[in-house]
Amino acid sequence: MGLKVIKITQVSPAADSSRHSADPLILPLTFFDLRWVRSHPTQQVIFYKLPESSREFFHSVILPKLELSLSLVLRHYFPLAGHLKWNQQDPKPRVVVYNHDTVSLTVAESNADFLFISGKGLRPQTELRILVPELSVTCDSTSLYSLQITLFPNQGFCIGLAEHHVLKDGVGSIMFIKAWARICKSLGHGIMTLPSDFIPILDRTLINVRPSLESKILEYTSYFSDEKDGKRTMKPPPVGEICTDLVRITLELTQENVEKLKARVKRESTHELHLSTFVIVNAYVWSCLVKAHGGNEERPLLFMYAADFRNRLDPPVPERYLGNCVVLINCIGYKAKHLLGRGGFVSAVEILSDSVKGLGSRGIEALWESYIDGMKQVKPDTHVDSVSGSTRMGLYGADFGWGKPVNHEIVSIDRYPAYSMWERRDETGGAEIVWGLLVPPSSVSFDYVTLSYELATKR
Repeated sequence: MGLKVIKITQVSPAADSSRHSADPLILPLTFFDLRWVRSHPTQQVIFYKLPESSREFFHSVILPKLELSLSLVLRHYFPLAGHLKWNQQDPKPRVVVYNHDTVSLTVAESNADFLFISGKGLRPQTELRILVPELSVTCDSTSLYSLQITLFPNQGFCIGLAEHHVLKDGVGSIMFIKAWARICKSLGHGIMTLPSDFIPILDRTLINVRPSLESKILEYTSYFSDEKDGKRTMKPPPVGEICTDLVRITLELTQENVEKLKARVKRESTHELHLSTFVIVNAYVWSCLVKAHGGNEERPLLFMYAADFRNRLDPPVPERYLGNCVVLINCIGYKAKHLLGRGGFVSAVEILSDSVKGLGSRGIEALWESYIDGMKQVKPDTHVDSVSGSTRMGLYGADFGWGKPVNHEIVSIDRYPAYSMWERRDETGGAEIVWGLLVPPSSVSFDYVTLSYELATKR
């Protein structure tokens, strides 16, 4: 696939009379933010089908609306234009936003087959990766957000983004995209403002956790004291080369599929279970991936997910809070044999159900200590799986004025043993699950996942 960069611009947040001070906005990092200081950027791409998107129409209509609405929405989400900075005398970094800060926007053009790249079938990871930008990172400063808009002439366009997790979690990420889309769509009606439920809350004092927790994460997270040539760095740790022989595939579970899987668990398990869509879908995928991997039945397992704690803190944190409010949860202490065989799916449901039910009864401190203890148990041969995303985000509602997205990808899961999960585009309930396979795909793993899906959902 050929990609041609047309231009790179810097988009400023629209003027806001409430921010008249020349002093920068300083956002301190909370306990929830500190985990992500040196994380690699989260990279996503959202596809929009638009057959009439000729070069002329794109540059005269689509792009100007996207740029103007981006500036307008950044008026409310102006921290995205800032930087994460780390002064050597400070124990931790902080988000700093000046009035002159901007968000980098790359405009490009691709000659690829839009329907193929944005589809649900096998598609090369390398052709998705060039549709997302990078962040600018130095030892003591990193940008927080950048965008790339790519035109596929007479087919459609996509919006690729790179964002630093330290500023916001998935809830805030999708809230921004939907707010941007809402303003863009409203421009045709002369509306240039946002309703209150899309305006973010930046107040870090809303995060009510014990001060001792921050000390614990600073102590545990080695890179807060890591120094090279007498200086700390915010550059992400190396994760090795990204595999170029990776393809993606999407598995779609309908609401009917989920209900059938729930019914199967009720028949086969004697436990009192929490049978949410989250538990059912992730248990199903996890058990399939463990079986597909094969190998030693004594192989240790690790499954990780992020739990939203907005409604679990006292007092609760508003949904519009633009910051991190998630806790990483690990399920460890199990071996491959627990998830192998026909009963593996039900066993996975029981494991995840117990984990999710425990979120309500255990406090932040206990969960954090459990996470640390679990990570200390990880052995080199551990089979690791994790999930990114949620079926509750509503991303497919992000209509910029040319229809809802045809697909959405978290590109950056190619750096980790992870898959993504989102709501289905055209149906309430169910889920879309995306993971990567090596090319040529292992006939065992690919056929097993496909076959097990057919067997499980037709019972």
